[in-house]
Amino acid sequence: MRNKSTARELRRLLESSRYEVLPTASIEDKILESLPRGHTLTVTASPGKGMDATLDLAERLVGHGYQAVPHLAARMISGRAELTEIVDRLRAIGIDSVFVPAGDADPAGDYAGSLDLLQDLTAMGSPFHHVGVTGYPESHPTIADDVTVQAMWDKRHHATTLVSNLCFDPQVVRTWVQRVRSRGAVMPLLIGMPGPVERTKLLAMATKIGVSESTRFLAKNKSVFARIAMPGGFSPEKFLERIAPTTQEPASHVEGLHLFTFNQVAETEAWRQELLARLGATAHSA
Repeated sequence: MRNKSTARELRRLLESSRYEVLPTASIEDKILESLPRGHTLTVTASPGKGMDATLDLAERLVGHGYQAVPHLAARMISGRAELTEIVDRLRAIGIDSVFVPAGDADPAGDYAGSLDLLQDLTAMGSPFHHVGVTGYPESHPTIADDVTVQAMWDKRHHATTLVSNLCFDPQVVRTWVQRVRSRGAVMPLLIGMPGPVERTKLLAMATKIGVSESTRFLAKNKSVFARIAMPGGFSPEKFLERIAPTTQEPASHVEGLHLFTFNQVAETEAWRQELLARLGATAHSA
C-alpha cells in the first residue's frame, strides 16, 4: 500500500503532465473526443510528413483551446530564414513554448543539430518563453554518451526545460536525474514515459509513421517492444511509484510528466483520470 507522501507525489506528476502526439490524419478528432480543452500537447515533427504537418496541427489545437508545443526538428529546417517564418507564424497565434530536437532526418540546410537552431533562437531575441530539449537516461543508439552529456551542457543557456527520452527502467531514471543535477544542469525536468500502451497498437502506430521512420523508431526503442511484449512487463503506475522518491526531492526539480501516447490519447487520458481518482480516494481515506 503506498503512503500518503507517494500518493501526493503521483497526483502532482499526473496533474502536471503533457501528451505527445504524432500529426496523423485522425489525431485531431481523437484529441477533441477525449481530452479536456486547456491540456498541453506536444506535436512531433516527422520527416515523412514535413514541418507543415506539425505546424498546421499545432495551429488547429490552439484554435480548439489546447496548449500546443510544436517540435521544431532542427534538421528539417533549412536555416535562419525558414526559422524566422516559423517563429512569426507561431507567435502570431500565441504559441510561446516549443520543443527542439535534432530530428532523424538528414540536414535540410544549415542545422546539423538542435544546438545550431537553439543558438539562432537566442540570437533572434529568444522569442519563446519555454524551450525544451531532450535528455537521454539510456544510451542513444547512434550517439556516444559523452556527446549527449556535452550537448546537454552546451544547451543549458538556450533551453528552459529538459525532457527525458523514453525509458522503462526506474533505476536508470533515478541515476540519470542525479547525474544531471550533479553536473550543474538546473533547468526544470519533465520525465518522459509511455502511458498504458498496448503492444499491437504500438506496432500499428510504428507502421503508420512510415517504413523508413519506423525503422529508426524501432532502432531507438527496442526495449519498448521487449517490455510491452512480456506479460506484466511494464506498468506505468509501478514506474511512477518507483521514481516518486526521486521526483519529490526538491533538488531533482522535476516539474511533471511528458507522456508518449503514440496517439492512444483516449486510453492515456482514461488511465490518468482513473489513477487520479484512486489517488484522491486514498488521500481521503488516509
